[in-house]
Amino acid sequence: MQEKVSSNAQPVEVPAANPPAENLPPAEAAKPRPSGPIEFVDVTAQAGIHFKHNSGAFGKKYLPETMGSGVCFIDYDNDGWQDIFFVNSMDWPEHKGAAKSFPALYHNNHDGTFTDVTRQAGLAMETYGLGCAVGDYDNDGYEDLYLTTVGSNHLFHNQGNGTFKDVTAKAGVASPGFSASAVWFDYDNDGKLDLFVTHYIDWSIEKDQYCTLDNKNKSYCTPQTYKGESSRLYHNKGNGVFEDVTKQAGLLDPKSKALGVALLDYDNDGWLDLFVSNDTEPNKLYHNNHDGTFTDVGVNVGVAFSEDGRVRAGMGVDAADIDGSGFPSLVIGNFTNESTSLYHNDSSGLFTDESLRSGIAQVTTQSLTFGCFFMDYDLDGLLDIVAANGHVSDDIAVVQPTLRYAQSAGIYRNVGNRKFENVSDKLGRSLQKPVVARGIAYADFDNDGDLDLVITANNGPARLLRNDNANQNDVLRLKLIGTRSNRDAIGAKVTVTTNSGAVLSRMVKGGSSYLSQSELPLTFGLGKPGSVKSVRVQIVWPRGRKDSLADVQPNQSLTIQEGKGIVAATPIQFVPTPIGSVPPPQR
Repeated sequence: MQEKVSSNAQPVEVPAANPPAENLPPAEAAKPRPSGPIEFVDVTAQAGIHFKHNSGAFGKKYLPETMGSGVCFIDYDNDGWQDIFFVNSMDWPEHKGAAKSFPALYHNNHDGTFTDVTRQAGLAMETYGLGCAVGDYDNDGYEDLYLTTVGSNHLFHNQGNGTFKDVTAKAGVASPGFSASAVWFDYDNDGKLDLFVTHYIDWSIEKDQYCTLDNKNKSYCTPQTYKGESSRLYHNKGNGVFEDVTKQAGLLDPKSKALGVALLDYDNDGWLDLFVSNDTEPNKLYHNNHDGTFTDVGVNVGVAFSEDGRVRAGMGVDAADIDGSGFPSLVIGNFTNESTSLYHNDSSGLFTDESLRSGIAQVTTQSLTFGCFFMDYDLDGLLDIVAANGHVSDDIAVVQPTLRYAQSAGIYRNVGNRKFENVSDKLGRSLQKPVVARGIAYADFDNDGDLDLVITANNGPARLLRNDNANQNDVLRLKLIGTRSNRDAIGAKVTVTTNSGAVLSRMVKGGSSYLSQSELPLTFGLGKPGSVKSVRVQIVWPRGRKDSLADVQPNQSLTIQEGKGIVAATPIQFVPTPIGSVPPPQR
């Protein structure tokens, strides 16, 4: 089942291809640049997005009502523009309303606006949804969609004509129970995406417990009230069918209360590992043993507990190289008074809790962080931390007056030397608006080079925040296509070396954040215009092939295919088309 990955393969110099002249970047002087401070602007209404999450809350204080829902960026029609899928929950059977609550798929119209295509796409299905994951599991060139729920999950196969088909029964990935985040990844390096689904607790309406904060009224219970539920691993057999290999892979863990999952190759051995954040249970780092099995090394490498040896309420999580070392570090969202965790990978196989040293702990104590990830919001080449915050108890201010149910998002700028500063109050009023945030994802939805944000709110409206003016800096965007590797190239490692010697490394990955997924293309911020004349791009594909491209010019969006080099090149348009200025494409 496994194919050995060559660890000593020499990089292959692949041609930069010969894209049509009209696709080559224009002269630098011809590119208009924005000016002014960086600001995240709320463009939700003008973009035509009207999604509102329904938690189903009606006074019974059922625990799933606190979880919120996720959001995924997905280019479902392969037009080069990121579309958005919002997960929705629903009313409880005993309090069923007249209107149904559906998820929502919004098609990107290429003009800054979106059109709701949920019904015509075949996704108008009512479930108590929580999370989503995007991946081309059958390598047919179209992104498929996995939906996690309280109940039975759903796999939607992309038909390639703008519609999806529910193939859960055939695929065997219903994964019943209380699912949370999920991720597609090729754990055995056979070229096909497998599926990992986190599970939270053993809860149902019948098993619901009565908890109180004031000894008078029912409140939401903590996860300690319930037993855990094991996450599941599904192996892709290659014929549209998956096999549950959780037990034989060494991942069966009924004590787990997992909410977040991140892909990483923490020891750079060419095989994808899994980090799983647990709520009030030790976090897990599952090392890939190259033989279809995993071993939990979380305690041994220092990421299972806080620095003082306590478990925390781990929720969202991400992994990335934050210091140019070539090894991924970890960020984890936790409960109020626990602070966000930052574990630095020291490249020896061990992690150090640098939450205090980095400055992250001091500025996140009052936050309850769900979604979080690393993202270069200002395109200076350093990965920053972005967080979606919001409490779980709507009455928290009654018992803890210093805390708030709705909280503002956090952006913490990487200032070098693994230190971060809070810039949340410097990036516009929209970012500072308190909401009960849960899912968060990033993508360049308007194709202007910088990364925008979408945030979901528990029982509230979603928000699309456009990044204005970060693209004053130079940038390189890469979309990778696997041939022998999985088509999404999930697990591919890309190193960009500038002519000045700076080294930036990223990995193509799904999952991360909380119940959500950001876009698959990679963004490399290159700093001030003209400071980088050219870069060298080196790619280690999931199945071991190494490709290298020299003298790549900045300010392009490139599509690179395994073994073929650049197959498409489009210049970055730094000033996006005004919203709604061109008619949406006919569908």
